[in-house]
Amino acid sequence: MKIVHHPDSATLVSYAAGNLDEGFATLVAAHIASCEKCQAALREIERVGGALLDTVDATPMSPTALERTLSRLDSETADEHRAPRTNGEKRPDLPAPLARLLKGGLDDIAWKTVAPGVSKHPLPVSRAARSRLTLLKIAPGTKVPDHGHGGMELTLVLKGSYCDAFGRFAPGDLADLDEHVEHQPIVDSPEPCVCVVATEAPTRFKNVFGRILQPIVGI
Repeated sequence: MKIVHHPDSATLVSYAAGNLDEGFATLVAAHIASCEKCQAALREIERVGGALLDTVDATPMSPTALERTLSRLDSETADEHRAPRTNGEKRPDLPAPLARLLKGGLDDIAWKTVAPGVSKHPLPVSRAARSRLTLLKIAPGTKVPDHGHGGMELTLVLKGSYCDAFGRFAPGDLADLDEHVEHQPIVDSPEPCVCVVATEAPTRFKNVFGRILQPIVGI
């Protein structure tokens, strides 16, 4: 697998610092799982971050800091238990950070058709998450209506491929977009393009047809 498109450096730094919301962090982790370049970049970011921490003076913790931290861990653990988990078997069609969110592989998904050539399947996130995760399956030759984004959006390709103004995106590639970007993806593979999208705000379609479909597609 030759990966061409990666998260930008600011996204990697936010991921290393633990500042990405759950949906975005999941996709970055899934990309990193199969990308040696980003694995190396993450190690370097963490090395530099560790060196900077060594220069910071220690600050006394409040008496209730440990209690608050343990309480948050208990809450997050309870949320994680609500998501379906795998039995530990490896599935080549799904990176580990995504495999734990599905009971089976991509062939076992109960897809819901939301537009001609477009099907979706929501992935679970915790109640505290501000972002959403959605699996999309888009038929060969399908053109997604020209659109922009209401905020940050990450798209990780799992199967097939699509192309837009930024190039061709194949398995392992991650598109890192924001509210300043407008594009029109077109599936150029002979098989459906299956990708997972993390969003924090609704997509902004430019034409009337896209705006009518947006509440139905739900991304």
